[in-house]
Amino acid sequence: VQLQASGGGLVQPGRSLRLSCAADAFTLDNYAIGWLRQAPGKEREWVSCISSSDSATYYTDSVKGRFTISKDKSKNTVHLQMNSLKPEDTAIYYCTRDRQEYCSGSPNYWGQGTQVTVSS
Repeated sequence: VQLQASGGGLVQPGRSLRLSCAADAFTLDNYAIGWLRQAPGKEREWVSCISSSDSATYYTDSVKGRFTISKDKSKNTVHLQMNSLKPEDTAIYYCTRDRQEYCSGSPNYWGQGTQVTVSS
């Protein structure tokens, strides 16, 4: 099982980034996929999650209305579209595979992380 996160970078406040999480050796139809982030000196935080069936999505309050999680099943990839980025979004972002089909908050696999820096 592998999760390959990509798409991070340095952007100015108000701009957008799209993170991608490519899944290998399993299908997205069977597991929920989530994004967590960790900023320096701060606790790890759940950002978003999408269930295996796409019927349920979750966003932490601070990103609601700005971030959108989605799947490209043809590429077995999950995207996190991040708009109106703020300096407080700066963190390493990790994609994770949940143990369940739904967003249980209990991942058993992690990608390597991608750095997002929002700064002018």
